[in-house]
Amino acid sequence: MSTPSNAPYHHGDLRRALLDAALLILEREGETGLGLRDLARAVGVSPAAPYRHFDGRAGLLEALAVTGFQRFTRAMADVSLSQPSDPLAAMGKTYVLFALNNAALFRLMFSPQLKRDNRPGLRMAADAAFATLRHVSGGDAPAGRIAALAAWARVHGLAVLLLDGQIAIQAGEDIDVLVSQIIENQ
Repeated sequence: MSTPSNAPYHHGDLRRALLDAALLILEREGETGLGLRDLARAVGVSPAAPYRHFDGRAGLLEALAVTGFQRFTRAMADVSLSQPSDPLAAMGKTYVLFALNNAALFRLMFSPQLKRDNRPGLRMAADAAFATLRHVSGGDAPAGRIAALAAWARVHGLAVLLLDGQIAIQAGEDIDVLVSQIIENQ
């Protein structure tokens, strides 16, 4: 079977290319803009090719959310390794800025449409992200879990309020400074 000269048969790391293109579409058009056929067209492969890597649209969304949690966990771990004077505040700021800089991905990661119980890869990625916060806030003891949940609720709430425009940013206001001031004032 021959392929047309303008349609590449071998793509290299097709899964990575599909995820990279999906991330761009997600940021540009939101979750509703993601379809496997359109994604295949964007990458220049046959409409069936994405199905070799994802079990459908839900599988693609899960893979994107896992990618988001992996990036998020890496950012949280990096700030923890930098040994800031207040690790919890530094991680909180990282959390909120990640959300603001990756709004569509962040919303997808925490979307109630993604059923973590049905997707073990997604559950593991989300749990790894929470473990970075829990490690800094008190470890495996029950009190550490409660402290981590309290910290998570505060920064997640702040992130969503900012994403939804519920906290007005004043003209000339530095968002990094504002986020730091809010988090450090808890």
